[in-house]
Amino acid sequence: MTTFNDLGVRDDLLKGIAEMGFEAPMPVQEKVIPVLLDGDHDLVALAQTGTGKTAAFGLPLIQRVDTSRLVPQALVLAPTRELCLQIAGDLADFAKYVPDISILPVYGGSSIESQIKALRRGVQIIIATPGRLIDLINRGVVKLADVHTVVLDEADEMLNMGFVDSINDILAHVPDDRKMLMFSATMPAEAARIAKQYMHEPEEIVIGTRNEGAANVRHIYYMVNAKDKYLALKRIADNSPNIYAIIFCRTRRDTQEIADKLIADGYNADALHGDLSQQQRDLVMKKFRDRVTSLLVATDVAARGLDVDDLTHVINYGLPDDTAVYTHRSGRTGRAGKAGVSIAIIHSREKGRLREIERIIGKKFERKEVPTPEHIIEKQLYNLADRIERVEVDDSEIDRYMPGVLKKLSWLTAEDLLKRVLSLEFKRLLNYYKDAPAIDFIDEKPSKKDRADRAPRTPQDKDRRTAERGMARIYVNAGKADGFFAGNLIDLLNHNVPGQRVDVGRIDLMPEYSLFDVRKADARRVTAALKGVDFFGKRLYSEIADPDKDYAASSTRKSKAKAKGKKEKSPRK
Repeated sequence: MTTFNDLGVRDDLLKGIAEMGFEAPMPVQEKVIPVLLDGDHDLVALAQTGTGKTAAFGLPLIQRVDTSRLVPQALVLAPTRELCLQIAGDLADFAKYVPDISILPVYGGSSIESQIKALRRGVQIIIATPGRLIDLINRGVVKLADVHTVVLDEADEMLNMGFVDSINDILAHVPDDRKMLMFSATMPAEAARIAKQYMHEPEEIVIGTRNEGAANVRHIYYMVNAKDKYLALKRIADNSPNIYAIIFCRTRRDTQEIADKLIADGYNADALHGDLSQQQRDLVMKKFRDRVTSLLVATDVAARGLDVDDLTHVINYGLPDDTAVYTHRSGRTGRAGKAGVSIAIIHSREKGRLREIERIIGKKFERKEVPTPEHIIEKQLYNLADRIERVEVDDSEIDRYMPGVLKKLSWLTAEDLLKRVLSLEFKRLLNYYKDAPAIDFIDEKPSKKDRADRAPRTPQDKDRRTAERGMARIYVNAGKADGFFAGNLIDLLNHNVPGQRVDVGRIDLMPEYSLFDVRKADARRVTAALKGVDFFGKRLYSEIADPDKDYAASSTRKSKAKAKGKKEKSPRK
């Protein structure tokens, strides 16, 4: 078995990591440490969070520092304040027995004056967010001329957050002959461009398979009607008595609404999103790390940098548009050899997106039925029985109270007593789930005979479809004949509708026009924003769809009139 000593790690560092419980190196450490200590080339490492990356680059960084020189010699760039602090804390623990070493995290949201004072006293390893480091470079406080190693941690996350220009600017200030390491869970095109531009013939190592999820994670999905998503979420939580999970939502509004509902329903939940102040974020994250909160409802951006090893579940309350985002989400569970579960709660229109994620990550999602009330109650009862079995009893303290309690309850049999304990614990749960219905979406396809007997669908049928509850149907005068497809629609909405992002439901694309569903609250905002927008020379018109209007016939009349007008004008050419 390979040891850290075999990899060339110094004795003072071995002593520090032994106290932290490090025994044998993890795969990423076996591959990265020798390259950073003795190799002569750069390195791109594709690995999930939770695979031991920090020690993989941290131990060689510390070992290569010349402690007699108080100048920056190693630089680590990270996407978030939280990750900066975590890396700095880990490196300080590794270097517990290394004298005269100075490690400093610099990040936004904290006093820049105190960071400037620390830098002027002298620092050898800097862990920084790109924005704050650029500010310090521009102020002339940070000089990177002596940096011999640069690490980009979670490079794909930094690029997703829009730091590409900042990274380019920072790398222009470090020597050309420095060693460089890029860590990334996925390899987007921008990360590949940075590797090509700034790295010298980099070796690529892959822990697992490119873009795949963590090996110890099961991928499960539940399919329900959109209106039943929250009910399904509660049943999933109730069916896992010791759940410790992050629930990912697409928008800040959804995040806060789901968290508020969970809290009102008696769950230990909290919300983490961009509308919180830094002080509020820190408090929410501390409560979650300390397990005061067991369910954290978060947006992807807000959860970046939150590193927790013991998550039992990651729950996708709606699938992300980008598969790399799903990979990051699911990689937060199943760490350090432990099993984890990534759950997607989807409606029928998201099934295609699910299959696309399966194809890219190379993993199959298991379809499960939403837990039934009977199964949930049974699971909770067995969990209570297990807790009763395992509870530690302090006889010296409890014995003094036993005679009075026994006298009070002596008329109850052991079975009666147990029934009362269980009823006391689960009365709310039993009442809530009494007569609760099944909520799974039944998506059985009709037989060939049924399909043959069914009358053919017409464009008018799609016109008259009604939107789901809480949604509104929108008409826009562009269709497949105009080269207008779902991607174009989403792009137009993202670039033209002000305010919060618009969630789009069902989309029906016809040759001359399209119909799509949005939340009722967003309908007027969407139609107003799309009116008059230019789509490759076509002026768009949009309205809230009238279920009684025959848009197909209307478009046909307009097309005929347009064609007739062209014929009449043709002799004038």
